[in-house]
Amino acid sequence: MFELAFEGGIQTVSVALLCQRAGLSRRTFYELFDSREECVHAAFADAIDTAQDTVVGATVGVVRWREQVRAGLAALLGLLDREPGMGRLLVVEALGCGVPTLELRREVLDHAATLIDEGRSEARNARRPPPLTAEGIVGAVLSVIHARMLARDSRPLTELTGSLMALIVHPYLGSAAAQRELDTRTDAQPLTARRLPADPFKDLSIRLTYRTACVLSSIAHAPGASNKQVADSAGITDPGQISRLLTRLQRNGLIQDTGIGPTKGMARAWSLTQHGHDILQATGQT
Repeated sequence: MFELAFEGGIQTVSVALLCQRAGLSRRTFYELFDSREECVHAAFADAIDTAQDTVVGATVGVVRWREQVRAGLAALLGLLDREPGMGRLLVVEALGCGVPTLELRREVLDHAATLIDEGRSEARNARRPPPLTAEGIVGAVLSVIHARMLARDSRPLTELTGSLMALIVHPYLGSAAAQRELDTRTDAQPLTARRLPADPFKDLSIRLTYRTACVLSSIAHAPGASNKQVADSAGITDPGQISRLLTRLQRNGLIQDTGIGPTKGMARAWSLTQHGHDILQATGQT
């Protein structure tokens, strides 16, 4: 979902396209989600959890409001740089999603505004920002990031840390504090870690069903397993079915027989290839 939203926008993502990219059958998709929108919402919620964990982790032990905001903002921008698919869904594509996703987005922005408004605790008594200040700041920061992403600007978002911090602190702490934020150097993280992963399902001639994933998982957890051991672990009772499935997986380069083999009167000993490991990791079964 992250990849497809990044590549063509959320409106172009259909269940058929999702299944093709994920290497899943439509049946498997509908065992997981009731609709495309439910899948979109699950992806958005997962991205929100990741972003919140990133920000919280960066602010542990930081006491003062301004330092907390800077640490959290820099960590968030770094995450958006490293995960452009996730970032685009969070910032740009969420606006075209359904009501549940938009409601979750609103809750997150409200929480962000509450955190920003804690700047009143460090403001002087003479400085009384209007009640909507924090909400306006969050909207302005989001608008700047949105514009960068919409333009597919290649510059790292972490370069914006000082400017966005100046925007945030100015209403609460004044122009001198804002200038100090502008003057504070923020080292942009290299974008070599930017992750839009290569599609491990590309050119795969079989669809990955739930049963196929169970077979791969059982082999991953017990390398060297025989046909019968794999079948028992995956809950397959038909010897012919497991034999055909293992043959297809071997032909597609997902598993390999590391044993002597039946021609020598020995059972097969299945293990995953690197491609098999990549497929299994992409399914979240590891």
